[in-house]
Amino acid sequence: MKQPLTVVLLKVFAKGFYEVHIPILFFVFFIMVGCVPGNMLISYHKSLMMGMVSIPIMLGLVFCGWFIYIIKSWHYVITQIAAPDKQFLFYSSTSFPRVVQLRSWQYTQAIILMPIIIYGLLTVGVGLSNHYYLLPAVILLFLIALIYCSSVIYTNALNRLVDGSSQSVLLKLSRNWRKPYFSVYIYHVFDKLKVQYFVTKVLSWLIITAVFYLFADVSTDLRVAGIAVLAVITAHVVLIFEERRFEETRLSFSRNLPYTRLQLFVNFIGVYGVLLLPECVWLFSRFNPLMAIELLLFGLSTVMLLHSLLYWFGINMDRYLQWIMGLFMLLFWIIMFHLLWLLIPVNMLIAYLLMYNNYYQSEGMVKKE
Repeated sequence: MKQPLTVVLLKVFAKGFYEVHIPILFFVFFIMVGCVPGNMLISYHKSLMMGMVSIPIMLGLVFCGWFIYIIKSWHYVITQIAAPDKQFLFYSSTSFPRVVQLRSWQYTQAIILMPIIIYGLLTVGVGLSNHYYLLPAVILLFLIALIYCSSVIYTNALNRLVDGSSQSVLLKLSRNWRKPYFSVYIYHVFDKLKVQYFVTKVLSWLIITAVFYLFADVSTDLRVAGIAVLAVITAHVVLIFEERRFEETRLSFSRNLPYTRLQLFVNFIGVYGVLLLPECVWLFSRFNPLMAIELLLFGLSTVMLLHSLLYWFGINMDRYLQWIMGLFMLLFWIIMFHLLWLLIPVNMLIAYLLMYNNYYQSEGMVKKE
């Protein structure tokens, strides 16, 4: 028999998620089923699944698509948790032991991810029947890890709202340290967003491994490295989005500080430079210094472009993800034409202009989903 908490979470969050996103899900279902002739449907999807279990880069691209769906689920649930009509959960769910809360959230997240889980399990079955074992195991671990990480994120979010006075070990240890303005969000990441940061870095590692495994014969080609960096930056959309949310909800007073917009722009470059340190180490350990610097500058210019977009249309995850997908395809093809060097100044200039023109006019959180 299901826990009472599980029943409540399913009714409030899983059912609500499908009610809100059913048009998008039907559209994706139509693309995957309706655009393929009926007599080729099974062979088409079997070929797609075979590619996923035999080609790492293809599996990495599918993981990116699944991760976007998971980001939408995180955004929806976290937003609903903070909604006024969900206040009763603050006092009811936290009366259960933490292990019960985690188990209920895991069940709820599994229901939310049911389309992905069904397709993933079918893919695993196809892979095992054709004697592929490594990538099917990766698919299972990916799904299990994301369900567990999601339950931790939701449980922490709900309990944090009940006891907002608690401080993490990091904040207690750094209580007397000087904290420059640019470091505020970095402390927030390692204090409150540890799971999201860890998931992002794991996804970055999977992307890098898949890209350079597939293109091992041309691994020194700048285009291959540029595509890997572009995919890695795209994997950071959650942290970028949370930075803007944090800026609007916790640092709104910063607009009254004596900082120019150029100083703030450089400040954000420093923030993302620190968050991308693991990727920086990888770049300078794998490529020659000049190539590593070019790739790093491209990564920073791209992350600043994705950051500044949120000043333009506000903190709206649905619209943001649409722009992310469009920009990814555009930048991908520009890189393929050996124009990565051109993207560095262009991305930086567009990012700065977006921030300069919209920083004081940003509507922040006042956006209807």
